[in-house]
Amino acid sequence: MPILWLFLIVMAIAAIGYVLGRSRALQSAGGDSRDLHSLPVFYGANVALKAVVPAFGLLIIWLLAQPLYVSSQVSQTIPDSVIKEGSSRSLVMAEVRRTAFGLDNAVAQGDITEELARNARADVADMTQRLKDAGQVVTSNITQPVLMAAQSYRILNSTGYFIMSIVVIAAALLGAAFSWRQTHSEYRARNVVEQGIRVLLLAAASIAILTTVGIVLSLVFNTWEFFKLYPATDFFFGLTWSPSFSGRGGSSALGVLPLLWGTLYISIVALLVAVPIGLFAAIYLSEYASPRVRAFAKPLLEVLAGIPTIVYGLFALLTVGPLLLGIFGDGGLGWMKAGTAVMTAGLVMGIMLIPFVSSLSDDIINAVPQAMRDGSYGLGATQSETIRQVVLPAALPGIVGAILLAASRAIGETMIVVLGAGAAARLSLNPFEAMTTVTAKIVSQLTGDADFASPEALVAFALGMTLFIITLGLNVFALYIVRKYREQYE
Repeated sequence: MPILWLFLIVMAIAAIGYVLGRSRALQSAGGDSRDLHSLPVFYGANVALKAVVPAFGLLIIWLLAQPLYVSSQVSQTIPDSVIKEGSSRSLVMAEVRRTAFGLDNAVAQGDITEELARNARADVADMTQRLKDAGQVVTSNITQPVLMAAQSYRILNSTGYFIMSIVVIAAALLGAAFSWRQTHSEYRARNVVEQGIRVLLLAAASIAILTTVGIVLSLVFNTWEFFKLYPATDFFFGLTWSPSFSGRGGSSALGVLPLLWGTLYISIVALLVAVPIGLFAAIYLSEYASPRVRAFAKPLLEVLAGIPTIVYGLFALLTVGPLLLGIFGDGGLGWMKAGTAVMTAGLVMGIMLIPFVSSLSDDIINAVPQAMRDGSYGLGATQSETIRQVVLPAALPGIVGAILLAASRAIGETMIVVLGAGAAARLSLNPFEAMTTVTAKIVSQLTGDADFASPEALVAFALGMTLFIITLGLNVFALYIVRKYREQYE
């Protein structure tokens, strides 16, 4: 049963339980709600909550536990001969899961039949080509053991989902029936419902933390698999980025330094554009602009923040790149060979970051107490002197925090870099040469016809972990500065 239908069935049980719980409470009080401990709505909500919460809690636990159980069962059926040198059982299982999901999607799209997907004697070359034609991500060639393991994986998953549907519906019915029998005029339904809502709010607040933990763990595990296959010293200190999918990584050079240099270089160019313009715009809007101009200009400036990054990338590729090439190319100064370069991506990314710097700096400047300005004016300072010598020094910690947050945003940008900066991984100081970044290479390493058990594919997770640590450090440092600023002036 699809998860959506299961969700609708549980919600229907909860709705019926709400009506029955409210009705039973009124009956126990002889139809007079004044004889109830709580309002009738709380009795209905009590039945609905005790139907929904156990069912959905069981559903979430089942969805988390079933993949682990199924993977462990299928992993035991894979012979050791399937695991190639330099690979591991977990990497083979990743290939099995991709094949199983590819079969599911191909069957759902009608590209292959269910009978063919379950056929253990199916031709693996034909099956590989069918999955590729269906747009599914698989490795270059599916082996017979991997195909059989994927078929077993699908069968166990299907059986598990069927059992899960029965158990979840039964849990909803039992919870509704139990809470319905509890309902009487003296039952403290309001206390129970309010406590349950408090627990649900706490669970909702914990989702962000658990999501972050899940992301970090997925990066850590796959990064660990990568460093089993490729030396960490070569990765962190290598000066050449030259992946090759022809072998098992023996001829590949996967040094991250050229990618980090391209990331930092493009980010620096972007900040050199965004910080002065954004900061000057913030000073004008907060100190010089009239309320009417501010009410019009600030929302108009922040419209830039709502433009998708792919649009910025197209703007860099079709407009800014040719414009710079006409000025600095062979027809001009001769410094630029192509439209894709560090300067192209940096300028467009800087334009994208202007509203980010401007909005945060404007809020920080406005947070400076008016008494500090009045004191400066009382001592005979002009408005420009007050801004330079009083307002900006007072707001400096917050402005630095805003700049660091903008830097972390620039480091994580992808589409502008892919379309505007090129794909060359090099160490160079020339801003008119093509370079690439960590995010662009993560995209390229996980697309195409790749062997997912090779270091060339797993390096994407090591790149992601490196980028995560860098941006996390910038964010923590920025939040520390902003918090220090708030403690000083609030």
